[in-house]
Amino acid sequence: MTDEVFESPMAKAVYVAGGQSSLAKKVGVTQGAVWKWVRGIKKVSPVHAVAVSNAVNGIVKPHELRPDLPTLFPHPGNEV
Repeated sequence: MTDEVFESPMAKAVYVAGGQSSLAKKVGVTQGAVWKWVRGIKKVSPVHAVAVSNAVNGIVKPHELRPDLPTLFPHPGNEV
């Protein structure tokens, strides 16, 4: 992977997966759902945050997709 600059962690996940349709297929959602996540219209659910991370081999982590859920997805630098 190149040193691309991405607008968001979800945009990076889409790039790594090979496009919105490809990521949608790997995660088990519609392409429209991925589009809404990329645009910020809907937040990716916690279950789908893990699925997205798995679909891109951990290149994008759940805590990057849902930083608003630190108790569920703690940032590695903030461990107690």
